[in-house]
Amino acid sequence: MHQFLEALKLALSSLRAHKLRSFLTLLGVIFGVLSVVGVASVIEGFFRYVDKTVTNDLGSNTVVIDKYGMLTSFEEFLEANKRNKDVTMDDLLYLREHSKLGQSVAAQGYSNAEVKAENQKMSNVTVRGVTGSMINIDTVTPEFGRYLNQVDEDQRRYVTLIGSEVAKQLFGDTAVVGREMKIDGLPFEIIGVGKEIGNSFGQSQDGYVIIPLTVYERMWGTQQGLNISVKAADGISLAELQDEVRMLMRARRHLGYHDKDTFGMITADAINNFVQGIFGIIAAVALGVTSISLVVGGIVVMNIMLVTVTERTREIGIRKSLGARRRDILWQFLIESTVLSGVGGLIGLGLAGLISWGLVRFTSVPSSIPVWAAVTAIVVSTGVGVIFGLYPAWKAAKLDPIEALRAE
Repeated sequence: MHQFLEALKLALSSLRAHKLRSFLTLLGVIFGVLSVVGVASVIEGFFRYVDKTVTNDLGSNTVVIDKYGMLTSFEEFLEANKRNKDVTMDDLLYLREHSKLGQSVAAQGYSNAEVKAENQKMSNVTVRGVTGSMINIDTVTPEFGRYLNQVDEDQRRYVTLIGSEVAKQLFGDTAVVGREMKIDGLPFEIIGVGKEIGNSFGQSQDGYVIIPLTVYERMWGTQQGLNISVKAADGISLAELQDEVRMLMRARRHLGYHDKDTFGMITADAINNFVQGIFGIIAAVALGVTSISLVVGGIVVMNIMLVTVTERTREIGIRKSLGARRRDILWQFLIESTVLSGVGGLIGLGLAGLISWGLVRFTSVPSSIPVWAAVTAIVVSTGVGVIFGLYPAWKAAKLDPIEALRAE
C-alpha cells in the first residue's frame, strides 16, 4: 500500500507540473466519455418516456382489443384490414358476461371535432366516447369535477370531461365545471377537467374531450369501430388475462384451431418490448460508434505517456540507481496514465450530467443517465488508462539505468 501511495503521489505531482499538457490529454477522454454517456442518457430517457407514455395511454395490467392490434408494416395493415372485423358493443357485452379474470371491461371510440366556447374555438380536438365502466380503467383523472359514469351513458347525457389545454384555450382557466361548450355545434355541460398530463414528443396530451359512448354513437355512429379495454383483477397477471381474452374472442367469432385471429390485441408491455427491440439495435450501433472516441482518447494518452517517458529518461535512471525496481517504475507511470484517464472520465461524466439536465429542463428531449452508464464510464475510462498506459510504463520500467543516466 505504501508503494502504491508513493507512486500515486509522484503521478499527481507530474500531472500538476504539466497542467496544459495534462488538460489537452484529458480532452480526448472527456469527449469520449461525454459522447458515450450522452447517447446512453438520451436512449435511456427515451425508453423511460415511452414506457410512461404508453402506460398512461393504455393503463397498466390492461389489454386493449381493436381491429388491427400492433402493426409493424403496411402489408400487415392491408392483411388485417381485409381479414379482421370491427370491434362492436356486442363484443363488449360478451366479454363482460364471460370474462372471469377481468376486473372491468369498457369500450371507447375516437373521432375529431371542432369545439367552441364563448368567442374561442379549437379545431381537430380528439373526442373520446367512453362507457361508464371506463372510470375504473382510464388513466385520465379529474382535477376538478368528476368522471363520466353509467348514468351519463344510460341516459345519453350531453356532458363532457375536458383536458386542461381545452379548458385554458376556451376559457382561460381550468376551474370551469358547470359551464357550457359546444362539440361540433352541439351543447355539452362540462362536468370535469382532467389533471394535466403534459407533452409527448412535443405534442400536448391534454387536448381532448370525453363524452358518453351513447352520445358519441349518436353523433358519429360506429363505422370506425371501437376499442375494448379489459383490466385484470387483483392477483391476475397480464399474460393470464391476455390468454383468456384471446380465447373468448376466438370463441365468439367461431375461429378454428388453425385460423388466425380476426381482431387485434395491444398491451403496454407489448409496445414497450417492440420499441426496445427496434431501438435497442439502434442504441447498440450508436453506442458502438461513439465508443470509438474513447479508443481515440486512449491513443492520445498513450502518445503523451510515451513522450513523458522520453522526457523523463534521466529521472528514471536516477530512481533506478537509488534502488527503484522495475515494478516501482512500472507502477509510477501506469498509475499516472490511469489517474489521467480516470479524472477525464469523471469530468466527462459531470458534463454529461449537466447536458442531460439541460435537455430535460429546456427542451422536450427526454434524457436520464442510467446507473450502469455512469459506472461503465468510470470503469472504462480508467481501463483505457491502464491498457494504453501499459506499454509506455513497461518501456520506462525496462530502461537500463546506466543508459538512462547518460540521457540529456
